[in-house]
Amino acid sequence: MVVLSATSELTSPAFGRGRYALTEEPILAVDEIRLAFKGVKAIDGVSFSVGRRELFAIIGPNGAGKTSIFNVLSGVYRPQSGRVMFDGANLVGHRPHRIAAAGMARTFQNVELFSNLTVLDNLLLGRHTHLRYGTFAAIAWFGRARREELAARAAVEDIVDFLELQQWRRLPVGLLPYGVQKRVELGRALAMQPKLLLLDEPVAGMNLEETEDMARFILDIRDELNIPMILVEHDMGLVMDLADRVMVLDFGVPITTGVPAEVQRNPEVIRAYLGEVAQN
Repeated sequence: MVVLSATSELTSPAFGRGRYALTEEPILAVDEIRLAFKGVKAIDGVSFSVGRRELFAIIGPNGAGKTSIFNVLSGVYRPQSGRVMFDGANLVGHRPHRIAAAGMARTFQNVELFSNLTVLDNLLLGRHTHLRYGTFAAIAWFGRARREELAARAAVEDIVDFLELQQWRRLPVGLLPYGVQKRVELGRALAMQPKLLLLDEPVAGMNLEETEDMARFILDIRDELNIPMILVEHDMGLVMDLADRVMVLDFGVPITTGVPAEVQRNPEVIRAYLGEVAQN
């Protein structure tokens, strides 16, 4: 069990000073990663850590390197230098499917669902890393195949209840409102039973009611399911309300890491991203 303190300070600059102080190894520790494309630096010496019950946010203007960091974490990009330690293992050089199997799940800014499949079928796709039976066992529908399929369906039904998707469960995803589709994509990531969840702009394009619903589900994931998360989002109100700590990037370089109140007051953050207040 993770023991957290609301008052202790963290001495490592990679952790900043958060609402919670870690008293055991973090789930993720990123150390001095650098990534460049034909000489253009996308990530330049970024280090941070994520606690095992923490909602960690990464913000910055367009082109700051936020999505590039997600692509490094999930194995889409391989950095030129640095380490990505996930639950004690270095992920650099591993393929995306291996990283997913290790327990890192991701949602995408743009909805990446199979629109002709039902909500249940899309959620079941998230269980693929937990299925171990072969083709012949599937055809026979016996023994291990039957047990694993029934377990997968039970897990998916729990997610349907958790995300309040009951009324849409058997409808094709392509017929659903955009906000519900984003919720289904979140559910598919949860179906993987992740150790760490990467949320790439989960409320992008949503109206106020949909945003409030998503915010509630994100908090429930942290507080009820105890799944740590990294959030990339442009909705600053959402980030400052939900995040335990925030890291700010500008052109691939970290400006600061700290609790939301500290970040909002940081002069460099104000100049680079939040907007400088005009002086009279």
